[in-house]
Amino acid sequence: MSGPADVTPAELAALVRPHLGDALVAFDVDGVLAPVVDDADHAELPPGVRDGLAELGERTMVGIVSGRSLESLERSFGFPDQVHVIGSHGLEVRGDGAPVLDDDEQYTYDQLEIIATRGVGAAGDGAWLEYTPASVVLHTRDADPTLAAPAVEAVTNLARMIDGAQVRPGGAAVELLARAASKVDAVLDLAGRHERSPVVYLGDDAADEDAFRGMSGADISVRVGPGDSVAAHRLPGPHAVAEFVSLLTSP
Repeated sequence: MSGPADVTPAELAALVRPHLGDALVAFDVDGVLAPVVDDADHAELPPGVRDGLAELGERTMVGIVSGRSLESLERSFGFPDQVHVIGSHGLEVRGDGAPVLDDDEQYTYDQLEIIATRGVGAAGDGAWLEYTPASVVLHTRDADPTLAAPAVEAVTNLARMIDGAQVRPGGAAVELLARAASKVDAVLDLAGRHERSPVVYLGDDAADEDAFRGMSGADISVRVGPGDSVAAHRLPGPHAVAEFVSLLTSP
């Protein structure tokens, strides 16, 4: 397998532009629209991207599909009203009510929280927990790797023993979900409900690879940044994504 073909923002814009009006153009956030930073609360969209997304949303359907909670997405980025925002890998949709766990899911959540809390203690300084309505995420980017690695491994192994739990490792984090969710379901459901085709999706991590695998041959999959990928195309980083958005909205 040869991997994604490197494209310039201009080449990708030329590929997508003929489909504007019919397509869903969807993005992950961290590492795609916003550069990855040590403290996720300090992540920012590059200048012009928010306005570019708003303008693009007037021309075609635009989606944000992130593992972050909706609360985190709104606090850090404040995406414009023209954009459909989906958080927690599809469990939260802006404008809908927060997901309500049933008794079994709540029990699972409570057990995962216990495991994650012990994990953050074992990982030491620099590790922290993020909470979403249906998951707990252990972040270790700023922790000592000699402590963080075994802590993450232990948390992952213990969580996988709990009935109903879903475990999503990714980079310097592991997410423990009490309700199954996936970006591929979120992206394809959004496109299907609004009869949008093709799907254009830009992502940068393992959860996005699941979305790429679920896309059809008529869709346009784009890996952002390095790493093995099943996507058809590759942009080098968020700066290129910002340029792509700008080109799509240019006269």
